Amino acid sequence: MSNARKLSMKNRYSALTRDLDWTPTYVDPKAVFPFTSFEGIKIHDWSKWEDPFRLTVDSYYKYQAEKDKRLYAVLDGFAQSQGHLSLTDARYLNAMKLFIQGVTPLEYAAHRHFAFLSRYYDGPGPRFAAQCQSVDELRHTQTEVHTLSNYNKYYGGMHNWPEQFDRVWYLSVPKSYFEDAMSAGPFEFLIAISFSFEYLLTNLLFVPFMSGASFNGDLPTMTFGFSAQSDESRHMTLGLEAIKFLLEQDEANVPIVQAWIDKWFWRGYRLVALIAQMLDYMLPRKVMSWKESFELYFEEQMLGGLFPDLEFYGITKPRHVEQAIGEKDLLSHQVYWALYQFSFAAGFTTTVPEDDHLDWLSANYPDTFDKYFRPLWDKAKKVQDEGGRVFFRGLPQLCQVCQIPMLFTEPGDPMRLAQRQVVHNGERYDFCSDGCQWIFEREPEKYVQAWLPVHQIYQGNCGGPSVPEVLAWYGLQDGDAGEYAGSVDQQNWERWHDHAGKADVEAPVEAEVRA
Repeated sequence: MSNARKLSMKNRYSALTRDLDWTPTYVDPKAVFPFTSFEGIKIHDWSKWEDPFRLTVDSYYKYQAEKDKRLYAVLDGFAQSQGHLSLTDARYLNAMKLFIQGVTPLEYAAHRHFAFLSRYYDGPGPRFAAQCQSVDELRHTQTEVHTLSNYNKYYGGMHNWPEQFDRVWYLSVPKSYFEDAMSAGPFEFLIAISFSFEYLLTNLLFVPFMSGASFNGDLPTMTFGFSAQSDESRHMTLGLEAIKFLLEQDEANVPIVQAWIDKWFWRGYRLVALIAQMLDYMLPRKVMSWKESFELYFEEQMLGGLFPDLEFYGITKPRHVEQAIGEKDLLSHQVYWALYQFSFAAGFTTTVPEDDHLDWLSANYPDTFDKYFRPLWDKAKKVQDEGGRVFFRGLPQLCQVCQIPMLFTEPGDPMRLAQRQVVHNGERYDFCSDGCQWIFEREPEKYVQAWLPVHQIYQGNCGGPSVPEVLAWYGLQDGDAGEYAGSVDQQNWERWHDHAGKADVEAPVEAEVRA
């Protein structure tokens, strides 16, 4: 009988993670880890990396398996009980279409690149953390696809999301964000994703928006959202630990990290513009406004809590943060108005907000909505009542960095569109803001290569010169896009509920629904 003592949790963690590391002797370490030196970051002692969650591989997988069991039990029950009919309205699913088109592919991209980093970080601590996050992101991809696949049986816009992510104009916004990060160095990627993306976007997406899913009868989305949020908490802690580790290793790292925080704050903030309009416009039953969530999760928690802690290391609040705060009364309305005009070329539908919705927006944005935006919706409703529909005729100008159409306004002047220009090597480049212009001027060689959808359409690289050819190249089908009123989704929704309780309803209706 063995008298070996059982290892403590701390020693067992060390034995199964860091003690498995070794120093190569027959290969130059610089050849084994070639990517952690060119950014200018100085690391003197990798052992100083503190693991915020001391998970071993076996405990990690056991923990995740328990969460998956609960999630898939919910999915099975929801599907078998025709739970999609318990949603507040089919309009709600436009937010889910945006989610699977624009967020789920980012989860998979994060999985791929964290797998890359788990091989190429020098230290065993960050390597193991990257490995766990890589598996997290793959699991998120799978659970999101499985959750939303049930809706794809009955509603449009979800059938072709991988190809849409590569081709459709508004999805170049999240795609360009991640490709920017993945083409950076390993430490900048960590700041971009584990800090900016996780702290800013996932707090604003996985907490208030998943509560919104619950408010609108979407139990599966709420379940996978809160299942993922426990992982996101670990990811945010990883981002903070990464920043502190870099700052404590060498004072020369401070200005490099500050510049990355400045850049990725603004890039992340522009990306959450899509989340802003989802909260204010795409949820039939509201949980909180974009302004409320921005004040709570960014102004209070990040600016009021996180950055004071980082001041000790010499880090200041992000550049252009005051402009972001100044836009909180405008952002969601400007974005949804643009999407409303261009939804004929999107994988979701839009419509004029109903009167009670407009009143809710007025109450939550008393200083701006009635003055600047309600007149737009009154005009759009008048056009619609007369048998028309407001669609933008033409192609918008895009920002060279964030790739969002020029829809934002000058700081302090909501009546004047913002536009900045830079001439680089004889070519003119346009920007939506001071923040995007500043990012471009730091790395112009990177952003002159941007794949801008409007430019590609004009060059004939998107299926052809006409709108039908471009939409076919996007992979859009009848019912995916345009106006919600009278759409395939609305017609089926009303027919299903008109016949609720009739035993013979599902077969004929389901036969008419697009696959």
